[in-house]
Amino acid sequence: MDFRSSDQAVGPRSEDALPETATAAVKVVIVGGFGVGKTTLVGSVSEIRPLTTEETMTQAGVGVDDLQGVERKTSTTVAMDFGRISINDELVLYLFGTPGQERFWFLWRGLFEGALGAVVLVDTRRLEVSFDVIGRLEERRVPFVVAINSFPDAPAYPVDEIRGALDLPESVPIIDCDARLRRSSRDVLMSLMRYLQNLAVSAEAS
Repeated sequence: MDFRSSDQAVGPRSEDALPETATAAVKVVIVGGFGVGKTTLVGSVSEIRPLTTEETMTQAGVGVDDLQGVERKTSTTVAMDFGRISINDELVLYLFGTPGQERFWFLWRGLFEGALGAVVLVDTRRLEVSFDVIGRLEERRVPFVVAINSFPDAPAYPVDEIRGALDLPESVPIIDCDARLRRSSRDVLMSLMRYLQNLAVSAEAS
C-alpha cells in the first residue's frame, strides 16, 4: 500500500481559499423548476470549483419527474449545488442551488436556513414550473428576484406579461440573463444585492 499521499497537505486548494480581505459572507439560494439552469448559473459565476451533486437520470424518475420541455436532459441535481463569488474585497456570497424536482423539495428547508435572499430562475417555455417555487419563497418570507434564463427556442414576453403570469408585485425585480455567461449571472446576483439593500433601507425608514 502506498502511503506517500499522506504527507501531502490536506485542505482547500490555494485558489479556493477565502480572500483575506473578506469581512462579511451572505448565503443566497438559487431556485427554480426542473431544468431551468440552476447548476449552470452556479457553475458559470463561481470563483471556486463548484460542488455539484448531479447524477444521471434513471428509470426511477420515469413517471415522477415532468420532462416536458426538457426531454434531452440526462442528469439532475439530487441534493444541491454550491459555489462562491466575491462581490467586492469584503463581501462574499455563498451560493446554494436547489434541486428542481418536487420529490427533492424536502431538502429545501435546510438550504433556506439562514439565506438572506434568493434568485428564481425562470424558463419562459415552462412558466408553470415556477409557480410553486415562488409560492414557497413567499411562505417563508425569503426576498427574491426573478431571472429569465435565455434559451434559444424560448419565447420572449414583455416584463409586464411575465409579472402578471407569475403574480408578482411591482417591487420584485425581473431581469433577463444567460446563465451560461459569468457576467450575466453576476449581474443577476448584483441585482439581488441591490434589492436586499433597498428593502433594508425601507425597513429602517418605516
